[in-house]
Amino acid sequence: MPARKSSISSAEPTQRQLRAGELVRHALVDVLSRAELRDPALQDVVITIGEVRCSPDLRQATVFCSPLGETDSERVNEVADGLNRASRFLRGRLGQQIELKFTPNLHFVPDLSYEEGSSMEKLLRSEAVKRDIGPAD
Repeated sequence: MPARKSSISSAEPTQRQLRAGELVRHALVDVLSRAELRDPALQDVVITIGEVRCSPDLRQATVFCSPLGETDSERVNEVADGLNRASRFLRGRLGQQIELKFTPNLHFVPDLSYEEGSSMEKLLRSEAVKRDIGPAD
């Protein structure tokens, strides 16, 4: 008998992955607001967690992070590297906060979507685009 094919596309996350990602994101924001991280890259930095994507088995979580108000991509990368160094500590604290069968391993990735959004907004507000979109005479 042939194997049954899944009707769910592998590119789209399941409802379970989305729920677990939001659960991890909320708990991680709470942990980061209370934890004192010793890494010099994370000292006196307010960190924004934009999104958490969980693997299908919920054992791996990719966390999109950036320092609040920073647009310098080098600084964003530095914060993500610092969080990756502290990921075991954060995972331990996260395990105390969430009720999942397994606490996922955390992998922090720089969130450049804010930078891309601001550059897109700047482009849309440029004179050349305003001229093209403006009312026809």
